[in-house]
Amino acid sequence: MKKEVSKATICVQGGWKPKNGESRVLPIYQSTTFKYDSSEKMARLFDLEDEGYFYTRLANPTNDAVASKIAELEGGVGAILTSSGQAANFYAVFNICQAGDHMVCSSTIYGGTFNLFAVTMKKLGIECTFVNSDTSEEELDKAFQPNTKAMFGETISNPSIDVLDIEKFARVAHKHGVPLIVDNTFATPINCRPFEWGADIVTHSTTKYMDGHATSVGGAVVDSGNFDWDAHAEKFPGLTTPDESYHGLTYTKAFGKNAYIVKITAQLMRDLGSIPSPHNSFLLNLGLETLHLRVPRHCENALKVAQWLEANPNVKWVNYCGLKSSKYYELAQKYLPNGSCGVVAFGIKGSREEAVEFMDKLKMIAIVTHVADARTCVLHPASHTHRQMSDEQLIAAGVAPDLIRLSVGIEDANDIIGDLEQALESFKK
Repeated sequence: MKKEVSKATICVQGGWKPKNGESRVLPIYQSTTFKYDSSEKMARLFDLEDEGYFYTRLANPTNDAVASKIAELEGGVGAILTSSGQAANFYAVFNICQAGDHMVCSSTIYGGTFNLFAVTMKKLGIECTFVNSDTSEEELDKAFQPNTKAMFGETISNPSIDVLDIEKFARVAHKHGVPLIVDNTFATPINCRPFEWGADIVTHSTTKYMDGHATSVGGAVVDSGNFDWDAHAEKFPGLTTPDESYHGLTYTKAFGKNAYIVKITAQLMRDLGSIPSPHNSFLLNLGLETLHLRVPRHCENALKVAQWLEANPNVKWVNYCGLKSSKYYELAQKYLPNGSCGVVAFGIKGSREEAVEFMDKLKMIAIVTHVADARTCVLHPASHTHRQMSDEQLIAAGVAPDLIRLSVGIEDANDIIGDLEQALESFKK
């Protein structure tokens, strides 16, 4: 019986398999195009009848090697890299939805993704109903319509740090004949593999923990290969009926379990082109090689910081699912038994303005838009990432006006706590 390769080994060795005499390190194929000796070979590539590379907007060897590593980490059949996490979420939905369709989404998601689904995709004719992820299956059922084509949630929500009940969402989605798409950015496959709990498609902002160093913006879409598109053929004509732009090819018939990723590559990337540069993918791969080492340190530090914050008299509340006081502790033990992420949400005793003042007093911890990299950073979502949302939308998304998002890095935990302590000194009540 073949032993399953560990995630640690996949992080280091996955994706790039050099042949005799080839580069040991993943090369950067920094080329827009690729040469062939015959026009017939090129024609077969354009008809999707042969495998190979002809233009980097569709596919590139460096990008594909990194995508393959991420697919292996998640336990999927295939993946594609995108130019950002936002692009990944857009492609994941747009690959199966079109004008006149509908999707259901957890309300506690990243503000940029909320705006993408609620505003931008609405302009494309795709409606979205947002639901409380903690509600019952019966209530979730009510959000579905005859034209619903997908359900979406985040394993650990940004910035509220809620834990998604993946099995519950998967049951409801499958009951209505649609796939569950899960953004697994914060947990990473090191701490959770949503496919093992019933999810069908996984997305990532690779900009975060996967890169780990805040050097490269990127995203990924991973397909489990488990959703039976043909069983619900009338819902997904883009996959189950002939594509006239490829001489009547039908993706599910031609590519089986790889149909979903092939369609993203051959159709959406061809037409929209949100591909990462090979150099950015190279940098992403360097981050992936240490993902299995960094994630446990992030989680260890975050738990220490969360416990310290919870005990501090100047802190009003803390939300971190590793704390036994968290309403999501039991779900975290189920889906994330080895740790969740390095992001902690909390509020200090004081006004919204005092929360901002507190952040300004930090010395080592930086105020940045970013989250989930090696350096500890902080953000006030209501003033920054979620400022486009109304107070009602903020509350529905689990973003309190005083919420401070602290992304705990891999520095010494005592130094992180020391900086928080000196900044809180002026708020003694």
